[in-house]
Parts: sequence; structure tokens; C-alpha cells
Amino acid sequence: MKAIQVKEPYQMAVIDMEKPVIDSKNNVLVKIRAAGICGSDVGIYHGTNAAAIYPRVIGHEMVGEVVEVGENVSELKVGNRVIIDQVTNCGHCYACRKGRGNVCADLKVRGVHIDGGYREYMAVPERDCYILPDSLAYEDAVMIEPTTIAIQCCSRAKLCSEDILVILGCGALGSSILRIAKLSGARIIVADIIDDKLWEALAAGADYTINLENENFEAKVKEYTKGYGATVSIDAACTKDSLSELMAVTGNAGRVITMGFSVSPTEINQFSITSKELDIRGSRLQNKKFGEAIRLIEEGKLDLRGSISHRFPFMEAQKAFDFNDSKDPSIRKIVLTFD
Repeated sequence: MKAIQVKEPYQMAVIDMEKPVIDSKNNVLVKIRAAGICGSDVGIYHGTNAAAIYPRVIGHEMVGEVVEVGENVSELKVGNRVIIDQVTNCGHCYACRKGRGNVCADLKVRGVHIDGGYREYMAVPERDCYILPDSLAYEDAVMIEPTTIAIQCCSRAKLCSEDILVILGCGALGSSILRIAKLSGARIIVADIIDDKLWEALAAGADYTINLENENFEAKVKEYTKGYGATVSIDAACTKDSLSELMAVTGNAGRVITMGFSVSPTEINQFSITSKELDIRGSRLQNKKFGEAIRLIEEGKLDLRGSISHRFPFMEAQKAFDFNDSKDPSIRKIVLTFD
């Protein structure tokens, strides 16, 4: 079978791999139908993802069709349409015992530490597969995974209706966070550098927007929060300076949620944390949130249709990544298709 592998930064190739065979552990064979391009995939390609191990078949937003099941499979059937959980964990370390397997001491993420979904077939445990809602095409269903990331970070933020939230960045991740944050009843400020994305954020329910190119971020947040500052801020831009910028616009007793994997030094000081008693919280991946995301879709509270801006055949992954690197302002979410 064919697969897309990043051999080392900026070296992507189509390779031949042996088609996987199911066994007692990886007891479901899935034919991949679509896979998304995420910022962390781009980071692996660029060599800026500190967690990546090379060479690697990347891709962790992966949906497909069950084509074979083992004797010990109890729920899934051939023909089921599924999304695959990207997180694998040991189940017995401190983090796992505390119910936080997404930061397991022996964490393995498909597409980062072990091979992921940019290949024609995957063999995985039944427990890592979730049946897709009938209402979603494969391409749109790719967006369930970013939605689980959004659910996780809003959970880490303990977001509620009395909050004033700042989302920094409104690409695919920021847009997913906005969808989930709206369900909390919080007031939401979205900041980005592209007007089209800000207009889309307003249409999706943001209360205010800030164009970072021509407006003062801190001054506008203070204006919209009547001088107090945000009570929650979430970093969906993950740039060198975004943490310090969010700490500055977050008010007393607020929570700042980081999601990036940049290892570039950033300048912060203890006073800005201690004086406002800020909580700086990391949010990594997701912790068994697929069921919650699918429930929200089935209940009609979340609509992921129409989220994909560009599609490429998976054998043209290099072309897709080159296009992503062009920073074309029309890019929202790029999906690789496996027809």
C-alpha cells in the first residue's frame, strides 16, 4: 500500500508499506477515506514540532471505513464509517491513573510518535474507533478531531457563561474553539490578522473581533471588557510571543490556555502571573472527547459541514503542503482524500 512519509524536515515522499494485518490487539482494519492537514502535521514537516520522531507517516485526523474485524470485536461491523482516536497511552502511570491519558508518561500519538493516517489502511484496536454520524461526509468528519481538541481546551479552561473569552488566532483550530466556546454562553473576542477570518468569526457567533494588524490588542480587549481584561484566553495562534500577549490581556484571576509546541524562548515575568494570580494551563490533544463531539453533532448543537476549504488527493500531499505554506488567505482546512 501507499503512504506519505516525512523522512526528515522538508523531505516528504510517497513510500510503499506492507498492508497491515489485524491481530488480537489491533483487531479492526480501516480503509482510510480522508485525513486532515493540521498545524502539528505542518510542524513535523517543517521540523518545528518538538514531539516528532522521524521518519514518520504523519496524519492524525483520519476517518475511514471498516473493511475487516477480528473475532474479539464486539461492536463494530464491516462497512461502519469511523474516526480513529490519535492518542494511545499506557493506562497505569500517574497521569493515566488520574484520568489524564492524553499526557501519559509513555504517550504515543498516531502520526507523531508512531505512524499515522496518511496511508491507505490502518489496523487499530476497536476501542479507538468511533462511528461517524450519518449526517457527515468523510471529508467533513475529519473536523471531529479538531473539535475534540477544542472541547479539551475549553474543559481545561473551565469555561462558563460568566466568562469573557479571548481566542487568539482564527484558523482551523481557532474556529473549532469558537464553535465549542459558543455552547458555554461566554462572551467571545476573536483576534487575528486576516479580515476574512474575522468576518467569518462574527458570522459564527463571536461578539467582538480585533485585527492585530491595525488595532491595539490590549487596548481593544480592555475596551470590550470594560477595563477588566479577559477572564479566559486561549492561544490558537501558538507564536513565539502569543503567551506573553495573552497574559497581558487577561484580567485578575483569569486562566490562560496554551496549546502550542514551539520551543522558541519567549519573555515573561513572574510579576505578570503572580500579581493577577493567573492560571497558566496547558491543553494537549484530547482526553476521550470523541464521544462528546459526536453527541453534540447528533443533538444538532454542532454543525461541521462546510468547514473544508481545499481538497487534494493524498498522493498529492506534497502539493497540498506547498499550498499550505503559501499562506493563501483562502485556506481554512485542507483535507487529503483517498478515493
